[in-house]
Amino acid sequence: MATLRDIKRRIASVKSTQQITKAMKLVAAAKLRRAQERILEARPYAFKMQEVLASLALRADPQSHPLLQRRESSRKILVVIAADKGLCGAFNSNIMRRSLEVLRGTAGEVAVTLVVVGRKARDFYRRRSYTIRSEQVGFFDRLAYAHAATLGKELVNEYAAEEADEIQLVYNEFKSVATQRVVVERLLPIEPLPPPEEFAALDFVYEPSPGAILEGLLPKHIEVQVYRALMESLAGEYGARMTAMDAATKNASEMIDLLTLQFNKARQERITKELLEVVGGAEALRQARG
Repeated sequence: MATLRDIKRRIASVKSTQQITKAMKLVAAAKLRRAQERILEARPYAFKMQEVLASLALRADPQSHPLLQRRESSRKILVVIAADKGLCGAFNSNIMRRSLEVLRGTAGEVAVTLVVVGRKARDFYRRRSYTIRSEQVGFFDRLAYAHAATLGKELVNEYAAEEADEIQLVYNEFKSVATQRVVVERLLPIEPLPPPEEFAALDFVYEPSPGAILEGLLPKHIEVQVYRALMESLAGEYGARMTAMDAATKNASEMIDLLTLQFNKARQERITKELLEVVGGAEALRQARG
């Protein structure tokens, strides 16, 4: 049975852990507010650009730009976006599980290589027999558009050079503080979307030319969609960490209450035992004198 000293040490240890989890929750909450504001501001622009480019892809000649060309999918790049750090519940494990499902679902049919973003994704796939083309880690705390631009240019060059026939993103989409949804999204080739019926017969007037517009818009579109995915993942990570640390703090509080009860019970038993020993000794002494 644990001694009073052991129980006091455990209570002190749990209280120390509780202070850490509470501090991490507050830090995650502060960072979440900024990340949430950024993603809510970026979503309309990213979705509208996606809509415009999908409409252009429907009307443009597929051979007018390399990023519009649709080829038989025999080589795929899977971009797996996870976090640099843990202690955020099932945030990372959900991404790994879903990306493995994608990889196993295409096994033997398509040659898949990986672009991993975040230390958790890198460490996970380094221990497995999958080919990693490139990795980007250690930038989420200072995420900027330049990081997305670097990754977007890399993916555009890979597709334009016909080193890949399809590129997919796997990331956590931020829904709320407590909810993130794992998304598998095709980045390239750009998927043409049928326009509404009232606009089906309409076309655009291109200035200066369709080629020049596509040359400027398509790479920018890829960078914007990558940036949105990175920001979705970042906001989801902070939300998941805030939720996980809140649950950990509550669990620590419950454990402290349980240990305190155990400590009081053990102390009461010890006092009762000491009283019984005193009473027993006094009775033995009385009988000896009598």
